[in-house]
Amino acid sequence: QVQLVESGGGWVQSGGSLRLSCEGSGSMFNDKVMGWSRQAPGKRRELVAGIHWSGTNYADSVKGRFTISRDNAKNMVFLQMDSLKPEDTAVYQCYAVLQGEVHWGPGTQVTVSS
Repeated sequence: QVQLVESGGGWVQSGGSLRLSCEGSGSMFNDKVMGWSRQAPGKRRELVAGIHWSGTNYADSVKGRFTISRDNAKNMVFLQMDSLKPEDTAVYQCYAVLQGEVHWGPGTQVTVSS
């Protein structure tokens, strides 16, 4: 059974940084599409960053501030978040696309205070 578990969320002041981690199990994640999304209360889910065999992509709202990376040996994907803003407050979920199916982690809360 595929499982994704996030960690690293928390509270930070505006301008601060957080690093999210996501560990996958139950499958091989090497070179599979993985990434991060977020959802704030009352708002639609936003795909924040993705990483795949040919590179990375970011939502315009986080470009230049967030960096996605992965460690294939450990089945992990990371999201380094710098220059955080109050509007970054949301539940962040990691995802992995395996054999055409999207798997989601339960999410971790990120709260940025002004």
